[in-house]
Amino acid sequence: MDKKNPEIDQQAPVITYYLEMNNRGQLRSKAQPPGLEVTEAELKEFRFNRYLYQLVGEPWQWVDKLTLSDQAWQEYAERDSLRTWVAYHRGSIAGYYELERQDDGSVQIAYFGLAPRFVGKGFGGFLLTHALESAWSWGDTDRVWVHTCTLDHPGALSNYQARGMQVFRTERE
Repeated sequence: MDKKNPEIDQQAPVITYYLEMNNRGQLRSKAQPPGLEVTEAELKEFRFNRYLYQLVGEPWQWVDKLTLSDQAWQEYAERDSLRTWVAYHRGSIAGYYELERQDDGSVQIAYFGLAPRFVGKGFGGFLLTHALESAWSWGDTDRVWVHTCTLDHPGALSNYQARGMQVFRTERE
C-alpha cells in the first residue's frame, strides 16, 4: 500500500509482501470482540472513503490518494467493483476495509486498517476475518489477495498469515 512509517529506518529497503488465499477453507477465523460491529457502507459516498483513508492511514503516512480531486475520489470509491466496510466500537470508527473485485474473479483487499486509538486492542484479527469472509461471499470469488510492506504496522504481515493467507511474491525496493 502507499505507506511510509516514520518510525522505520528510511534507509532500509522496503519489502512488499503479496499474500493470497485460494479457497475459503484456508481461513483461520478470529472471534468477534465484544462491542465491535462491522457494517457495509452500502450507500457509496466518496467523501466517506476519503475520510476513512485519512483516519486510518495518517499514522502510516498514506499519501498517494491525498492529492486526488473530488472527481477522481468519486470515480474510485463509487464504482460497482469497490465495496467498503466500517468497524465501529461504542459508536466510534475503529477501522475499515475496502474490497475490490478484479476482472479475473479475484478480490483484492485494497485497504485495511484500524483507526489509531484502536490499534493494539485485539480488533485487527476479527476485522480481517470479516474482510476475508466478505470477499469469499462476493459472487464467484476464486482468490483473495492483498499486499503489505515493511512500512505498514509491524503486526500486519503476521495478522494476514495468522488468518491463513500465504505469501506468493516478495519485492524489495
